[in-house]
Amino acid sequence: MAKLTVEGYGTFDVPDDKRLVLAIEQDANVDILHACGGNARCTTCRVEVIDDEPTKITAAEKACLEARGLTGVRLSCQMLCDQDITVRAISRFEGSGRPDPGGAPADTITPPPDWQ
Repeated sequence: MAKLTVEGYGTFDVPDDKRLVLAIEQDANVDILHACGGNARCTTCRVEVIDDEPTKITAAEKACLEARGLTGVRLSCQMLCDQDITVRAISRFEGSGRPDPGGAPADTITPPPDWQ
């Protein structure tokens, strides 16, 4: 099991290879946004990695971040809990003005990951 620490919420044991967006929402009980349903299109699930940033990235995440000119953040929908990690949830439902956090992300990374 990986240890997920969400700044301001605590540290949680998370099953290996669970999507980070789901771990943040389900295990840490943080109201993270995922407007596109976890498909690497909207960037609302973005997090800042505080410690132990994974070195691999999906092609979809890389393309999405580059297209929007975002640096210093990662898309939690495109990351797996396959190591200990500390993150800051910077895109939350509370105060967003949205009617809901978005469609439920699938259990597996979508689109299918092409790891870079």
